[in-house]
Amino acid sequence: MKTGFLALLTSAAILTSCEDGLDVLDVEVPADYALSAGTSTIFLNSSKAYDSPADWVSGSYNTRFNRGDKLYDDMRTSSNNYGGGLGPVYAGYSCGSCHSNAGRTKPAGWADGGSGPYGFSSMLVYVTRKNGAFFQDYGRVIHDQAIYGVSPEGKLHVDWDYQTFSFPDGDTYELARPTYTITDWYKGDIAPDDLFCTVRIPLRHVGMGQIMALDPVEIEALAKRSNYPEYGISGRCNYITERGVRCLGLSGNKAQHADLTVELGFSSDMGVTNSRYPEEICEGQLQMSQGSMMGLLYDKLDVSTEDMENVDLYMQSLGVPARRNVNDPQVILGEQKFYEAKCHLCHVTTLHTRPSGSTLLNGTRLPWLGGQTIHPYSDFLLHDMGSEIMGVGLNDNYVSGLAMGNEWRTTPLWGIGLQERVNGHTYFLHDGRARNFIEAIMWHGGEGEASKNLFARMPCSDREALVKFLESL
Repeated sequence: MKTGFLALLTSAAILTSCEDGLDVLDVEVPADYALSAGTSTIFLNSSKAYDSPADWVSGSYNTRFNRGDKLYDDMRTSSNNYGGGLGPVYAGYSCGSCHSNAGRTKPAGWADGGSGPYGFSSMLVYVTRKNGAFFQDYGRVIHDQAIYGVSPEGKLHVDWDYQTFSFPDGDTYELARPTYTITDWYKGDIAPDDLFCTVRIPLRHVGMGQIMALDPVEIEALAKRSNYPEYGISGRCNYITERGVRCLGLSGNKAQHADLTVELGFSSDMGVTNSRYPEEICEGQLQMSQGSMMGLLYDKLDVSTEDMENVDLYMQSLGVPARRNVNDPQVILGEQKFYEAKCHLCHVTTLHTRPSGSTLLNGTRLPWLGGQTIHPYSDFLLHDMGSEIMGVGLNDNYVSGLAMGNEWRTTPLWGIGLQERVNGHTYFLHDGRARNFIEAIMWHGGEGEASKNLFARMPCSDREALVKFLESL
């Protein structure tokens, strides 16, 4: 099967021209581009395309993979004997509650206008004062759920402002701008004029192991040479300090983490204490005494380091789905238009993993991830995506490491075409405001402005072909 698939792969030189007079370079589409993640590429296009192990997972690693998979999906409660430790406040009741099938659970921001009638939104709500400081009686995240008898920290409400725009050829599209408010504060209302609120929907857990195995030298080299003044593009690295070490950030919407934040996810998202975060997420808040009244004990850790490493192994061992329909003429045309619109300057097609592979959070090494040529369609750098005050843009006023509010890590596109099949929706961007690929592209501002404009000026048939290409990833 794989041999036949590989026989379809070719290299094609693309020569294009632009109506705006900008020079367009010859572009070589890399051979084997459908093998998204080297030896970790899998050939699935079902609802399990994000949630299946790579072929190299075997023996004891397969056992640990299955254990990690179970922990990832397990609905944690305070009494189920296997999970345990949920709350007192939380945002999700398991990893899989927000990352269904290792993807993006459908967010409630559209259907339910926020936290919804049952409280669960699969959305993270970050809050700060307008000077960047945190609120004393809250953390960085508003936990909109709580165990029985305990007060959630608040509830998210989303209002949508719809505006219609026209492409130069007369076709129209609509963008919906969200306004976020918090209601039902557990400890007094916070004045809106002192509040910055930004929302995240879950990331797809596609290619996490390859991201952790990326060669940092290559990423830093990209930052040094990713300066394209003719298109207003200049990416930069995010550096953060974790475990006392200054590292290159790779994961997260703003490349604000150097690892997959398994321990942080257990702590902040689920309220599950662990060796890295031994305190309850609501330490010092009213919910601690409410939890005590409910009989909760706070003198032991809720999840072991060994179990967390199994979850880390599960995430890093997932296969990455191969591209589909690579010989479809419309997909081939769409790939040409992807390059013609200069999308590849940030959504870099080809990267490499370091020879040693990756290392899990408790020291286990995964050498199978090493020395691979991969096609994530990202440079993993920060780019200015535009300011709201300048019109369409994605500034959320939230600083993460070196990343300013208007800066975002280039989203890896591998697997994105299967999101609707895996998760039943096509909500994109950090907060799900884009309802389809067209809207996601047209929300680009700042360093994405030139590509957006090149895309907008294409004939409708070319825009449709570019979308078909994205659906093939």
